[in-house]
Amino acid sequence: MTREKLDEMLQGGEGFTVEYKECVNGLNNSVFETVCSFSNRYGGYMLLGVQEVDHKGVVIGVNPRCVTDMKKNFVNMLNNPQKIHPSLYLNLEAMDYDGKTVLWVYVPVSSQIEFCDKKIFDRNEDADQDVSMSADLVANISNRKSSTYIERKIFPYADMDDLCIDLIGKVRQMAVNRNREHPWRDMDDAELLKSAGLYEKNRVTGEEGFNMACILLFGKTEVIQSCVPGYKTDAIYRVKNIDRYDDRLIVENNLIESYDILMQFISKHTDDRFFLIDNVNISVRSAIAREIVSNILVHRDFGSAFPAKLIVERDKIYTENWNRTQRIGKLELKDFTPYPKNPILSKFFVNIGYADGLGSGVRNLYKFTKIYSGGEPDLEEGDVFRLTVPLINNELKNPAIENEKLAIDGQNSAIEPEKLAIETNEGIIEKINSAIEKNKFSEPTKLKLLAIYQKVGKGQVFGAQDIVQIVECSSSTARELIKKLRKMDVIEEVKGNGKGRYRFILE
Repeated sequence: MTREKLDEMLQGGEGFTVEYKECVNGLNNSVFETVCSFSNRYGGYMLLGVQEVDHKGVVIGVNPRCVTDMKKNFVNMLNNPQKIHPSLYLNLEAMDYDGKTVLWVYVPVSSQIEFCDKKIFDRNEDADQDVSMSADLVANISNRKSSTYIERKIFPYADMDDLCIDLIGKVRQMAVNRNREHPWRDMDDAELLKSAGLYEKNRVTGEEGFNMACILLFGKTEVIQSCVPGYKTDAIYRVKNIDRYDDRLIVENNLIESYDILMQFISKHTDDRFFLIDNVNISVRSAIAREIVSNILVHRDFGSAFPAKLIVERDKIYTENWNRTQRIGKLELKDFTPYPKNPILSKFFVNIGYADGLGSGVRNLYKFTKIYSGGEPDLEEGDVFRLTVPLINNELKNPAIENEKLAIDGQNSAIEPEKLAIETNEGIIEKINSAIEKNKFSEPTKLKLLAIYQKVGKGQVFGAQDIVQIVECSSSTARELIKKLRKMDVIEEVKGNGKGRYRFILE
Protein backbone atom coordinates (compact mmCIF):
# COMPACT_ATOMS: atom_id res chain seq x y z
CA MET A 1 0.00 0.00 0.00
CA THR A 2 1.40 3.40 -1.01
CA ARG A 3 0.42 6.84 0.26
CA GLU A 4 -0.90 7.67 -3.21
CA LYS A 5 -3.10 4.55 -3.28
CA LEU A 6 -4.50 5.30 0.17
CA ASP A 7 -5.23 8.94 -0.75
CA GLU A 8 -7.04 7.73 -3.87
CA MET A 9 -9.28 5.43 -1.81
CA LEU A 10 -9.96 8.14 0.79
CA GLN A 11 -10.99 10.62 -1.91
CA GLY A 12 -13.05 8.09 -3.87
CA GLY A 13 -15.37 7.14 -1.02
CA GLU A 14 -16.80 3.73 -0.20
CA GLY A 15 -18.14 1.43 -2.89
CA PHE A 16 -18.10 -2.12 -4.18
CA THR A 17 -14.36 -2.51 -3.46
CA VAL A 18 -13.61 -0.02 -0.67
CA GLU A 19 -14.90 0.02 2.91
CA TYR A 20 -14.02 2.28 5.87
CA LYS A 21 -14.17 1.11 9.50
CA GLU A 22 -13.58 3.35 12.52
CA CYS A 23 -12.48 0.50 14.84
CA VAL A 24 -10.26 2.67 17.06
CA ASN A 25 -9.80 0.22 19.96
CA GLY A 26 -10.91 -3.12 18.54
CA LEU A 27 -12.70 -5.06 15.82
CA ASN A 28 -16.45 -5.16 15.54
CA ASN A 29 -18.55 -7.80 13.82
CA SER A 30 -19.10 -5.69 10.71
CA VAL A 31 -15.41 -6.17 9.87
CA PHE A 32 -16.00 -9.87 9.24
CA GLU A 33 -19.26 -9.27 7.41
CA THR A 34 -17.32 -7.05 4.99
CA VAL A 35 -14.60 -9.70 4.57
CA CYS A 36 -17.38 -12.15 3.69
CA SER A 37 -19.11 -9.84 1.22
CA PHE A 38 -15.85 -8.82 -0.51
CA SER A 39 -14.95 -12.51 -0.85
CA ASN A 40 -18.31 -13.23 -2.45
CA ARG A 41 -18.27 -10.30 -4.90
CA TYR A 42 -15.27 -8.51 -6.44
CA GLY A 43 -12.79 -8.43 -3.57
CA GLY A 44 -11.70 -5.11 -2.10
CA TYR A 45 -9.78 -2.98 0.39
CA MET A 46 -10.91 -2.49 3.99
CA LEU A 47 -9.40 0.48 5.88
CA LEU A 48 -9.54 0.54 9.69
CA GLY A 49 -9.11 3.81 11.56
CA VAL A 50 -10.99 5.71 8.86
CA GLN A 51 -14.30 7.54 9.23
CA GLU A 52 -16.70 8.48 6.43
CA VAL A 53 -17.40 12.21 6.22
CA ASP A 54 -19.31 13.70 3.26
CA HIS A 55 -18.76 10.51 1.23
CA LYS A 56 -15.00 10.65 1.71
CA GLY A 57 -12.61 8.96 4.11
CA VAL A 58 -11.06 10.85 7.02
CA VAL A 59 -8.24 9.19 8.94
CA ILE A 60 -8.90 9.19 12.69
CA GLY A 61 -6.36 6.48 13.43
CA VAL A 62 -6.31 3.22 15.33
CA ASN A 63 -5.12 3.24 18.94
CA PRO A 64 -1.44 2.18 18.59
CA ARG A 65 -1.65 0.20 21.83
CA CYS A 66 -4.41 -1.94 20.34
CA VAL A 67 -2.78 -2.73 16.98
CA THR A 68 -1.13 -6.01 18.02
CA ASP A 69 -4.31 -7.39 19.62
CA MET A 70 -6.43 -6.32 16.64
CA LYS A 71 -4.10 -8.08 14.19
CA LYS A 72 -4.09 -11.24 16.29
CA ASN A 73 -7.88 -11.23 16.74
CA PHE A 74 -8.39 -10.72 13.00
CA VAL A 75 -6.31 -13.78 12.10
CA ASN A 76 -7.88 -15.92 14.82
CA MET A 77 -11.43 -15.10 13.72
CA LEU A 78 -10.71 -15.83 10.05
CA ASN A 79 -9.43 -19.26 11.09
CA ASN A 80 -12.39 -19.95 13.36
CA PRO A 81 -14.94 -22.01 11.37
CA GLN A 82 -17.70 -20.79 13.69
CA LYS A 83 -17.05 -17.23 12.52
CA ILE A 84 -15.80 -17.53 8.90
CA HIS A 85 -16.24 -20.62 6.74
CA PRO A 86 -14.33 -21.70 4.73
CA SER A 87 -11.45 -20.17 6.67
CA LEU A 88 -9.42 -17.37 5.07
CA TYR A 89 -5.75 -16.54 5.50
CA LEU A 90 -5.45 -12.75 5.57
CA ASN A 91 -3.46 -10.29 7.67
CA LEU A 92 -4.02 -6.68 8.70
CA GLU A 93 -1.14 -4.40 7.69
CA ALA A 94 -0.26 -1.19 9.55
CA MET A 95 0.53 2.09 7.80
CA ASP A 96 1.48 5.50 9.20
CA TYR A 97 -0.62 8.35 7.83
CA ASP A 98 0.48 11.77 9.11
CA GLY A 99 1.26 10.33 12.53
CA LYS A 100 -1.91 8.22 12.72
CA THR A 101 -2.08 4.46 12.28
CA VAL A 102 -4.27 2.95 9.59
CA LEU A 103 -4.81 -0.81 9.42
CA TRP A 104 -5.67 -2.18 5.99
CA VAL A 105 -6.26 -5.48 4.27
CA TYR A 106 -6.93 -6.53 0.70
CA VAL A 107 -9.63 -9.22 0.61
CA PRO A 108 -9.50 -11.30 -2.60
CA VAL A 109 -12.41 -13.02 -4.25
CA SER A 110 -12.68 -16.56 -2.92
CA SER A 111 -13.54 -19.49 -5.13
CA GLN A 112 -16.21 -20.75 -2.72
CA ILE A 113 -19.22 -19.17 -1.08
CA GLU A 114 -18.04 -17.61 2.18
CA PHE A 115 -20.14 -17.62 5.34
CA CYS A 116 -19.93 -15.24 8.30
CA ASP A 117 -21.75 -16.41 11.45
CA LYS A 118 -23.44 -19.01 9.21
CA LYS A 119 -24.86 -16.25 7.01
CA ILE A 120 -23.99 -15.35 3.41
CA PHE A 121 -23.14 -11.71 2.69
CA ASP A 122 -22.83 -10.08 -0.73
CA ARG A 123 -21.57 -6.60 -1.57
CA ASN A 124 -24.20 -4.13 -2.79
CA GLU A 125 -22.62 -0.75 -3.60
CA ASP A 126 -21.14 0.30 -0.22
CA ALA A 127 -23.18 -2.08 1.92
CA ASP A 128 -22.81 -5.67 3.12
CA GLN A 129 -26.10 -7.42 2.36
CA ASP A 130 -27.29 -10.61 4.05
CA VAL A 131 -28.58 -12.75 1.17
CA SER A 132 -28.83 -16.04 3.10
CA MET A 133 -32.59 -16.36 2.59
CA SER A 134 -32.59 -15.46 -1.11
CA ALA A 135 -32.11 -18.58 -3.23
CA ASP A 136 -31.69 -16.49 -6.40
CA LEU A 137 -28.97 -14.23 -4.96
CA VAL A 138 -27.08 -17.19 -3.49
CA ALA A 139 -27.32 -18.98 -6.84
CA ASN A 140 -25.89 -15.88 -8.55
CA ILE A 141 -22.85 -15.99 -6.26
CA SER A 142 -22.38 -19.70 -6.93
CA ASN A 143 -22.66 -19.21 -10.69
CA ARG A 144 -20.09 -16.40 -10.65
CA LYS A 145 -17.59 -18.50 -8.77
CA SER A 146 -18.18 -21.78 -10.59
CA SER A 147 -17.68 -20.20 -14.00
CA THR A 148 -14.41 -18.58 -12.95
CA TYR A 149 -12.45 -21.14 -10.97
CA ILE A 150 -11.72 -24.49 -12.61
CA GLU A 151 -10.07 -25.66 -9.37
CA ARG A 152 -13.63 -26.09 -8.05
CA LYS A 153 -14.63 -28.69 -10.63
CA ILE A 154 -16.11 -31.60 -8.68
CA PHE A 155 -15.22 -35.24 -9.32
CA PRO A 156 -18.12 -37.09 -7.64
CA TYR A 157 -16.65 -40.56 -8.20
CA ALA A 158 -13.23 -39.80 -6.69
CA ASP A 159 -12.70 -41.23 -3.20
CA MET A 160 -10.04 -41.45 -0.48
CA ASP A 161 -8.34 -44.37 -2.25
CA ASP A 162 -7.44 -41.97 -5.06
CA LEU A 163 -5.44 -39.75 -2.69
CA CYS A 164 -2.00 -40.07 -1.09
CA ILE A 165 -3.42 -40.26 2.43
CA ASP A 166 -0.01 -40.08 4.15
CA LEU A 167 0.43 -36.55 2.79
CA ILE A 168 -2.60 -35.33 4.75
CA GLY A 169 -0.83 -36.09 8.02
CA LYS A 170 2.27 -34.33 6.71
CA VAL A 171 0.47 -31.09 5.84
CA ARG A 172 -1.46 -31.16 9.13
CA GLN A 173 1.83 -31.20 11.01
CA MET A 174 3.25 -28.44 8.79
CA ALA A 175 0.28 -26.20 9.57
CA VAL A 176 0.54 -26.91 13.30
CA ASN A 177 4.28 -26.20 13.25
CA ARG A 178 3.45 -22.72 11.96
CA ASN A 179 0.54 -22.19 14.34
CA ARG A 180 0.19 -24.41 17.40
CA GLU A 181 -3.51 -23.52 17.63
CA HIS A 182 -4.26 -24.24 13.97
CA PRO A 183 -7.79 -25.69 13.63
CA TRP A 184 -6.48 -28.62 11.53
CA ARG A 185 -4.67 -29.94 14.61
CA ASP A 186 -7.73 -31.69 16.03
CA MET A 187 -9.43 -32.61 12.75
CA ASP A 188 -9.44 -36.06 11.16
CA ASP A 189 -8.50 -36.39 7.48
CA ALA A 190 -12.02 -35.94 6.11
CA GLU A 191 -12.68 -32.91 8.30
CA LEU A 192 -9.41 -31.32 7.24
CA LEU A 193 -10.22 -31.73 3.54
CA LYS A 194 -13.65 -30.17 4.03
CA SER A 195 -12.24 -27.32 6.13
CA ALA A 196 -9.68 -26.57 3.41
CA GLY A 197 -12.44 -26.39 0.78
CA LEU A 198 -11.27 -29.56 -0.98
CA TYR A 199 -14.56 -31.42 -0.58
CA GLU A 200 -17.65 -29.43 -1.46
CA LYS A 201 -21.22 -29.47 -2.64
CA ASN A 202 -22.52 -27.51 -5.62
CA ARG A 203 -25.55 -25.73 -4.23
CA VAL A 204 -27.06 -25.33 -7.69
CA THR A 205 -26.73 -28.88 -9.06
CA GLY A 206 -26.50 -30.82 -5.79
CA GLU A 207 -23.30 -32.53 -7.00
CA GLU A 208 -20.72 -33.13 -4.29
CA GLY A 209 -17.29 -34.69 -3.88
CA PHE A 210 -13.56 -33.93 -4.04
CA ASN A 211 -12.75 -31.02 -6.31
CA MET A 212 -9.86 -30.51 -8.71
CA ALA A 213 -7.87 -28.62 -6.05
CA CYS A 214 -7.96 -31.73 -3.86
CA ILE A 215 -6.90 -34.02 -6.72
CA LEU A 216 -4.01 -31.69 -7.57
CA LEU A 217 -2.82 -31.41 -3.97
CA PHE A 218 -3.12 -35.04 -2.87
CA GLY A 219 -3.96 -37.18 -5.89
CA LYS A 220 -1.96 -40.18 -6.99
CA THR A 221 -0.15 -39.58 -10.27
CA GLU A 222 -2.45 -41.79 -12.37
CA VAL A 223 -5.52 -40.10 -10.84
CA ILE A 224 -4.20 -36.64 -11.66
CA GLN A 225 -3.52 -37.66 -15.25
CA SER A 226 -7.09 -38.93 -15.54
CA CYS A 227 -8.72 -35.84 -14.00
CA VAL A 228 -6.32 -33.12 -15.21
CA PRO A 229 -4.64 -34.63 -18.30
CA GLY A 230 -2.74 -31.47 -19.28
CA TYR A 231 -1.00 -31.12 -15.93
CA LYS A 232 2.80 -31.37 -15.79
CA THR A 233 5.82 -29.18 -15.09
CA ASP A 234 8.90 -29.36 -17.32
CA ALA A 235 12.06 -28.53 -15.32
CA ILE A 236 15.16 -27.84 -17.45
CA TYR A 237 18.77 -26.97 -16.62
CA ARG A 238 20.53 -25.41 -19.61
CA VAL A 239 24.10 -24.07 -19.32
CA LYS A 240 26.58 -26.03 -21.43
CA ASN A 241 24.19 -27.54 -23.99
CA ILE A 242 22.22 -24.40 -24.75
CA ASP A 243 20.49 -25.93 -27.77
CA ARG A 244 18.88 -28.66 -25.64
CA TYR A 245 19.58 -29.16 -21.93
CA ASP A 246 22.06 -30.53 -19.40
CA ASP A 247 19.43 -31.89 -17.02
CA ARG A 248 15.67 -32.34 -17.28
CA LEU A 249 12.73 -33.53 -15.18
CA ILE A 250 9.12 -34.03 -16.22
CA VAL A 251 7.22 -33.52 -12.97
CA GLU A 252 3.71 -35.01 -12.88
CA ASN A 253 3.38 -35.60 -9.13
CA ASN A 254 0.77 -33.90 -6.99
CA LEU A 255 1.48 -30.33 -5.92
CA ILE A 256 2.78 -31.23 -2.46
CA GLU A 257 5.37 -33.62 -3.89
CA SER A 258 6.08 -31.37 -6.89
CA TYR A 259 7.00 -28.50 -4.59
CA ASP A 260 9.77 -30.54 -2.95
CA ILE A 261 11.01 -31.90 -6.30
CA LEU A 262 11.24 -28.45 -7.93
CA MET A 263 12.86 -26.86 -4.87
CA GLN A 264 15.53 -29.60 -4.97
CA PHE A 265 16.01 -29.05 -8.72
CA ILE A 266 16.74 -25.33 -8.20
CA SER A 267 18.97 -26.14 -5.21
CA LYS A 268 20.96 -28.61 -7.30
CA HIS A 269 21.67 -26.15 -10.11
CA THR A 270 22.17 -22.79 -8.38
CA ASP A 271 24.53 -21.37 -5.77
CA ASP A 272 23.25 -20.68 -2.29
CA ARG A 273 23.94 -17.35 -0.61
CA PHE A 274 23.25 -16.53 3.02
CA PHE A 275 22.70 -13.06 4.42
CA LEU A 276 22.03 -11.77 7.91
CA ILE A 277 18.61 -10.13 7.69
CA ASP A 278 16.99 -8.83 10.88
CA ASN A 279 19.61 -10.82 12.84
CA VAL A 280 18.61 -14.09 11.14
CA ASN A 281 20.92 -15.91 8.73
CA ILE A 282 18.70 -16.51 5.68
CA SER A 283 19.28 -18.52 2.53
CA VAL A 284 18.24 -15.96 -0.05
CA ARG A 285 18.37 -18.56 -2.83
CA SER A 286 15.82 -20.69 -0.97
CA ALA A 287 13.60 -17.66 -0.39
CA ILE A 288 13.60 -16.86 -4.12
CA ALA A 289 13.06 -20.51 -5.11
CA ARG A 290 10.07 -20.73 -2.75
CA GLU A 291 8.34 -17.83 -4.52
CA ILE A 292 9.17 -19.17 -8.00
CA VAL A 293 7.98 -22.72 -7.28
CA SER A 294 4.81 -21.77 -5.40
CA ASN A 295 3.90 -19.36 -8.21
CA ILE A 296 4.28 -21.86 -11.06
CA LEU A 297 2.41 -24.58 -9.15
CA VAL A 298 -0.51 -22.54 -7.84
CA HIS A 299 -1.06 -19.49 -10.05
CA ARG A 300 -1.73 -21.19 -13.38
CA ASP A 301 -4.70 -22.23 -15.50
CA PHE A 302 -5.10 -25.98 -15.05
CA GLY A 303 -7.72 -26.10 -17.79
CA SER A 304 -5.03 -25.74 -20.46
CA ALA A 305 -2.74 -28.45 -21.83
CA PHE A 306 0.09 -25.89 -22.12
CA PRO A 307 2.98 -27.46 -20.14
CA ALA A 308 4.41 -25.25 -17.41
CA LYS A 309 8.18 -24.75 -17.69
CA LEU A 310 10.87 -23.95 -15.14
CA ILE A 311 14.23 -23.27 -16.78
CA VAL A 312 17.54 -22.62 -15.02
CA GLU A 313 20.27 -20.98 -17.08
CA ARG A 314 23.65 -19.56 -16.17
CA ASP A 315 22.39 -16.07 -15.44
CA LYS A 316 18.67 -16.50 -14.74
CA ILE A 317 15.72 -18.66 -13.78
CA TYR A 318 12.55 -18.22 -15.76
CA THR A 319 9.15 -19.84 -15.88
CA GLU A 320 6.21 -20.02 -18.27
CA ASN A 321 2.67 -21.19 -17.56
CA TRP A 322 -0.75 -20.75 -19.12
CA ASN A 323 -2.62 -17.96 -17.44
CA ARG A 324 -6.10 -16.59 -16.84
CA THR A 325 -5.04 -12.98 -17.13
CA GLN A 326 -6.74 -9.87 -15.82
CA ARG A 327 -4.43 -7.49 -17.67
CA ILE A 328 -1.75 -7.53 -20.35
CA GLY A 329 1.81 -6.35 -19.83
CA LYS A 330 4.50 -6.16 -17.18
CA LEU A 331 3.61 -6.23 -13.50
CA GLU A 332 5.20 -3.38 -11.58
CA LEU A 333 5.46 -3.49 -7.80
CA LYS A 334 4.24 0.08 -7.40
CA ASP A 335 0.89 -0.57 -9.11
CA PHE A 336 0.52 -4.31 -8.49
CA THR A 337 -2.95 -5.46 -7.38
CA PRO A 338 -3.09 -9.09 -6.21
CA TYR A 339 -5.61 -11.36 -7.90
CA PRO A 340 -6.12 -14.99 -6.82
CA LYS A 341 -6.14 -17.32 -9.82
CA ASN A 342 -6.74 -20.44 -7.71
CA PRO A 343 -7.82 -19.24 -4.24
CA ILE A 344 -8.27 -22.70 -2.68
CA LEU A 345 -4.77 -23.78 -3.71
CA SER A 346 -3.26 -20.43 -2.73
CA LYS A 347 -4.84 -20.53 0.70
CA PHE A 348 -3.68 -24.12 1.24
CA PHE A 349 -0.07 -23.26 0.35
CA VAL A 350 -0.18 -20.33 2.78
CA ASN A 351 -1.48 -22.57 5.58
CA ILE A 352 1.45 -25.00 5.25
CA GLY A 353 4.12 -22.33 4.72
CA TYR A 354 4.79 -22.91 1.03
CA ALA A 355 3.64 -19.37 0.22
CA ASP A 356 2.79 -16.08 1.91
CA GLY A 357 -0.41 -14.07 1.82
CA LEU A 358 -1.73 -12.72 -1.45
CA GLY A 359 0.63 -10.12 -2.88
CA SER A 360 3.43 -10.83 -0.38
CA GLY A 361 5.11 -13.25 -2.78
CA VAL A 362 5.72 -10.55 -5.38
CA ARG A 363 7.12 -8.19 -2.75
CA ASN A 364 9.39 -10.94 -1.41
CA LEU A 365 10.60 -11.73 -4.92
CA TYR A 366 11.64 -8.12 -5.49
CA LYS A 367 13.30 -7.91 -2.07
CA PHE A 368 15.32 -11.12 -2.23
CA THR A 369 16.29 -10.84 -5.90
CA LYS A 370 17.81 -7.45 -5.22
CA ILE A 371 19.80 -8.93 -2.35
CA TYR A 372 20.88 -12.02 -4.33
CA SER A 373 21.94 -10.49 -7.63
CA GLY A 374 21.35 -6.76 -7.48
CA GLY A 375 18.70 -7.05 -10.20
CA GLU A 376 14.92 -7.15 -10.27
CA PRO A 377 12.50 -9.87 -11.31
CA ASP A 378 10.49 -9.44 -14.49
CA LEU A 379 6.83 -10.50 -14.38
CA GLU A 380 4.75 -10.35 -17.54
CA GLU A 381 1.02 -11.07 -17.73
CA GLY A 382 -0.59 -12.46 -20.85
CA ASP A 383 -2.10 -15.70 -22.07
CA VAL A 384 1.26 -17.09 -20.98
CA PHE A 385 2.56 -15.75 -17.67
CA ARG A 386 6.34 -15.30 -17.73
CA LEU A 387 8.56 -14.79 -14.69
CA THR A 388 12.31 -14.11 -14.93
CA VAL A 389 14.67 -13.84 -11.96
CA PRO A 390 18.29 -12.78 -12.68
CA LEU A 391 21.00 -14.79 -10.92
CA ILE A 392 23.80 -12.45 -12.00
CA ASN A 393 23.40 -8.72 -12.49
CA ASN A 394 24.69 -8.75 -16.07
CA GLU A 395 22.43 -5.94 -17.23
CA LEU A 396 23.69 -3.74 -14.41
CA LYS A 397 20.41 -1.90 -14.05
CA ASN A 398 21.22 -1.15 -10.39
CA PRO A 399 24.73 0.31 -9.95
CA ALA A 400 24.47 0.07 -6.18
CA ILE A 401 22.55 -1.74 -3.50
CA GLU A 402 22.10 0.65 -0.62
CA ASN A 403 20.43 0.59 2.75
CA GLU A 404 19.56 -3.11 2.56
CA LYS A 405 20.03 -4.72 5.94
CA LEU A 406 22.65 -7.18 4.80
CA ALA A 407 25.55 -8.18 7.00
CA ILE A 408 28.58 -10.37 6.86
CA ASP A 409 29.17 -12.07 10.20
CA GLY A 410 32.89 -12.07 10.86
CA GLN A 411 35.40 -10.23 13.02
CA ASN A 412 37.66 -7.57 11.55
CA SER A 413 35.48 -7.34 8.42
CA ALA A 414 36.00 -4.05 6.63
CA ILE A 415 32.69 -4.39 4.78
CA GLU A 416 29.99 -2.18 6.28
CA PRO A 417 27.13 -4.38 7.60
CA GLU A 418 24.43 -1.91 6.61
CA LYS A 419 25.65 -1.21 3.10
CA LEU A 420 27.29 -3.64 0.71
CA ALA A 421 27.87 -1.57 -2.40
CA ILE A 422 28.09 -2.95 -5.89
CA GLU A 423 30.24 -0.43 -7.70
CA THR A 424 30.75 -1.91 -11.10
CA ASN A 425 30.38 -1.29 -14.80
CA GLU A 426 30.04 -3.37 -17.90
CA GLY A 427 33.74 -3.20 -18.71
CA ILE A 428 34.77 -4.61 -15.33
CA ILE A 429 32.35 -7.52 -15.59
CA GLU A 430 33.75 -8.26 -19.03
CA LYS A 431 37.30 -8.27 -17.63
CA ILE A 432 36.33 -10.69 -14.87
CA ASN A 433 34.52 -12.95 -17.33
CA SER A 434 37.51 -12.88 -19.64
CA ALA A 435 39.92 -13.79 -16.82
CA ILE A 436 37.66 -16.63 -15.71
CA GLU A 437 37.39 -18.05 -19.23
CA LYS A 438 41.16 -17.76 -19.73
CA ASN A 439 41.79 -19.85 -16.62
CA LYS A 440 39.11 -22.42 -17.61
CA PHE A 441 37.39 -22.41 -14.22
CA SER A 442 34.31 -24.61 -13.80
CA GLU A 443 30.84 -23.08 -14.00
CA PRO A 444 30.16 -23.29 -10.21
CA THR A 445 33.53 -21.67 -9.50
CA LYS A 446 32.81 -18.99 -12.09
CA LEU A 447 29.53 -18.09 -10.43
CA LYS A 448 31.19 -17.93 -7.01
CA LEU A 449 33.92 -15.60 -8.26
CA LEU A 450 31.38 -13.29 -9.90
CA ALA A 451 29.27 -13.33 -6.74
CA ILE A 452 32.28 -12.30 -4.63
CA TYR A 453 32.98 -9.29 -6.83
CA GLN A 454 29.32 -8.26 -7.01
CA LYS A 455 28.87 -8.39 -3.25
CA VAL A 456 32.23 -6.88 -2.30
CA GLY A 457 32.62 -4.26 -5.00
CA LYS A 458 35.59 -2.19 -6.06
CA GLY A 459 37.70 -0.72 -3.27
CA GLN A 460 36.22 -2.62 -0.33
CA VAL A 461 38.62 -4.67 1.79
CA PHE A 462 37.75 -8.32 2.39
CA GLY A 463 39.18 -11.61 3.57
CA ALA A 464 38.49 -15.34 3.58
CA GLN A 465 35.92 -15.05 6.37
CA ASP A 466 33.88 -12.62 4.25
CA ILE A 467 33.90 -15.06 1.31
CA VAL A 468 32.71 -17.85 3.61
CA GLN A 469 29.59 -15.81 4.28
CA ILE A 470 29.08 -14.54 0.73
CA VAL A 471 29.09 -17.89 -1.06
CA GLU A 472 28.40 -20.14 1.99
CA CYS A 473 31.54 -22.25 1.75
CA SER A 474 34.23 -23.64 4.03
CA SER A 475 37.30 -21.64 5.04
CA SER A 476 39.54 -23.84 2.90
CA THR A 477 37.32 -23.25 -0.16
CA ALA A 478 37.40 -19.51 0.53
CA ARG A 479 41.19 -19.54 0.56
CA GLU A 480 41.20 -21.46 -2.75
CA LEU A 481 38.90 -18.83 -4.28
CA ILE A 482 41.28 -16.11 -3.13
CA LYS A 483 44.14 -17.96 -4.85
CA LYS A 484 42.09 -18.06 -8.05
CA LEU A 485 41.34 -14.34 -7.84
CA ARG A 486 45.05 -13.60 -7.36
CA LYS A 487 45.87 -15.82 -10.35
CA MET A 488 43.40 -13.77 -12.38
CA ASP A 489 45.27 -10.55 -11.35
CA VAL A 490 42.05 -8.87 -10.27
CA ILE A 491 42.84 -8.43 -6.54
CA GLU A 492 45.80 -7.17 -4.50
CA GLU A 493 46.78 -7.73 -0.90
CA VAL A 494 46.25 -4.74 1.38
CA LYS A 495 49.25 -4.04 3.60
CA GLY A 496 48.87 -2.76 7.14
CA ASN A 497 45.29 -3.99 7.50
CA GLY A 498 45.92 -7.40 8.99
CA LYS A 499 47.17 -10.49 7.23
CA GLY A 500 45.08 -11.94 4.42
CA ARG A 501 43.12 -8.80 3.50
CA TYR A 502 42.48 -7.98 -0.17
CA ARG A 503 40.68 -5.62 -2.51
CA PHE A 504 39.72 -5.63 -6.19
CA ILE A 505 41.96 -3.53 -8.45
CA LEU A 506 39.89 -3.49 -11.65
CA GLU A 507 39.24 -0.14 -13.29
